Amino acid sequence: MHRHAAPSRPADGPHRTLALAAAAAALLVAFVVAPGPLAARGSGRSFAGQDGLVEAVRGAFVEFWGSGARVLPPALADVVDYWFRYHLAKADIAVVTTVVLLALGRRLWTAFRAAERLGAARRAALVGAGGLVAALVVASVAVVMANVQGTLAPFASLLSMLPVTETDGALAGALGQAREQLTGYPAAGRTPGLDVMVDDFARYHLVLALAGAVAAAAFAGAGAHLWRRAVRTGPAERRAGRMLRVGAVGSAALSLVVLVVVAANVTTAADPAPALLAFFEGGL
Repeated sequence: MHRHAAPSRPADGPHRTLALAAAAAALLVAFVVAPGPLAARGSGRSFAGQDGLVEAVRGAFVEFWGSGARVLPPALADVVDYWFRYHLAKADIAVVTTVVLLALGRRLWTAFRAAERLGAARRAALVGAGGLVAALVVASVAVVMANVQGTLAPFASLLSMLPVTETDGALAGALGQAREQLTGYPAAGRTPGLDVMVDDFARYHLVLALAGAVAAAAFAGAGAHLWRRAVRTGPAERRAGRMLRVGAVGSAALSLVVLVVVAANVTTAADPAPALLAFFEGGL
């Protein structure tokens, strides 16, 4: 009896690469449309877009400032809880997106190394796709950092929704009092509510400093890894070695940039009142 050879299966590399690209695109869409409904479902609050959120923050902040207490009133606590869940959802989606983009970048790198013998056009397309994915990874890491910051210090993050340039009404009066008390802080006569804002603003910047330190270490480690791989690349893979060196230098440069951000946020966290005053004056 003659055995029939099993039909050969097509290489699944391109299919997996396309699947990862589709997953990344879907996650980018989810990052935009999903956090609001997810936050509303978890907190029991929903808002009619950004205008509705700004209006809710406006009224809740005036109530908080007028109470003269450290405890957030229920209206403000509800909005802060919504904002916490909103940023938590964004952070989760951004983390998954980063992982998918890294997997996609790995597959593109494998295809690039195999394309050494497939012509300049194929290599150029892979280099372009790889560069785009690398840029998206950097952006995704920055988004993770920003949303971790918003998750762990939601009150300070929510203050960004205040129309601080308003000149009439109860909000303008509250903002004017906050500016007055922040001038020369921590002078006597400040309200407990101001202390809450200053403390949370310090936490807000400290969280970003810590997240930045982790990111800087990751970029530095990636740069060192890429450089070691470049050194071990043989003469038959000159293009691959060149790309590895570019990636290593780029990662090292990113690490230095993030360290500058870390230093700035550590400085602000150590003395948050001037930065908070600058924000209330419309300077941030």
